[in-house]
Amino acid sequence: MAGLLFIGRTALVWFIAALAVTALWHIVGFPHIRPLDWLFAVAVIGFVTAKVIHAIAHLRRVQLIKGRIDADALSQRQRRQIEIPFDTAEAFAIVDASIRELPNISIDESTRDSLNLRAHIEKPVAPKAYMFAGIDFGFLVVRRHQILATLTPANGTSSALLICEAAGGIFSDWLQFDDGSNLENAEALTRAITRRIAERRRGEQASAQQTSTEKELAVAKLNLLHAQIEPHFLYNTLANAQILTRTDPARADEMLGNLIAYLRSSMPRPENAPSTLGEELERSRAYLEILRIRMGDRLKLQIEVPESLKSAAFPAMMLQTLVENAIKHGLEPKYGGGTIWILARENAGQLTVTVADDGQGFNAQSSGTGIGLKNVRERLKLAYGTAASFVIAANFPNGVAATITVPISTDAAATGANHA
Repeated sequence: MAGLLFIGRTALVWFIAALAVTALWHIVGFPHIRPLDWLFAVAVIGFVTAKVIHAIAHLRRVQLIKGRIDADALSQRQRRQIEIPFDTAEAFAIVDASIRELPNISIDESTRDSLNLRAHIEKPVAPKAYMFAGIDFGFLVVRRHQILATLTPANGTSSALLICEAAGGIFSDWLQFDDGSNLENAEALTRAITRRIAERRRGEQASAQQTSTEKELAVAKLNLLHAQIEPHFLYNTLANAQILTRTDPARADEMLGNLIAYLRSSMPRPENAPSTLGEELERSRAYLEILRIRMGDRLKLQIEVPESLKSAAFPAMMLQTLVENAIKHGLEPKYGGGTIWILARENAGQLTVTVADDGQGFNAQSSGTGIGLKNVRERLKLAYGTAASFVIAANFPNGVAATITVPISTDAAATGANHA
């Protein structure tokens, strides 16, 4: 029905235009050209017939593009409202790139601040494509089309309004045909924007999958670290306790008590179960107390952690890694031993934990592989992104200070990811 109405409207408009031209012919005509009236009438009828045929060709073109014929598809001014699930900066980049992909496109205006974009397309026409009886009727075909895009920001998303229309006035819709060009442009833009949104989504999913894989790898590395360190430390501690039972039973009892505390705090946790600074401090304190029995006066310990910060969430095994590095690469190789400091403070919503020593420092020859500290950096990046930091610096006058800074939180549910 829409197609018949379109053809009927076209025939009516051009029939009225033919009557007007015929009236003008008779008003300005001269007696000596009156015998040619029949020829003029034939030309007018032929022209109107040609426009009806053109209208039918336009219908077929629209049906090929859209797959149906209705009033919206036949309109030469196409409007599309597309919801884009990104902020305006990303959405504008998607719309801009999609428009620039169109063939024969020229960008007239692209303003990111006002979120507007205007472009036009010059339709290429083959030479003499609209020649008839030596007259070029190309002026009856829409050759210039324009595209207007406006973005409206929402709550973290954007709405894009696209208008594809003929560059001429609105009355040209009754006299000219675009051969489905604006419909084709609107459909092409819709597909291009949808494709780019899907690509972004796939990229996000791939990134999330990669992050998940990296977190699983970090967990595997952490478990491997447990498996490598704990047996070695356990065997040495038990061997020392066995000797002390013969020479100093009280110190042997103290060592075994600290070992039990260390093992209790090192028990495997359920997946994503969070830890706290207090729990990590308990493990490190038990570890250092055991070493103080073994090293004697060569190891001194100073802990300054406010009670209010012990309930703050903190990644598992990170404090232990810093303490072990301070012992192995700072104090054990140093003649006379030294001091370990564990300090914690809160500043502007950030929890800062520092492990410092007065050992040999960076100039010492080290047999370490650096895997432990690398693991700390990777886990912080995976858990907090750029919100956390890890800094190692020289301690004055000797030794090294390692500092971890993370967003302070006591919400266990929100910090479970920190321990992946």
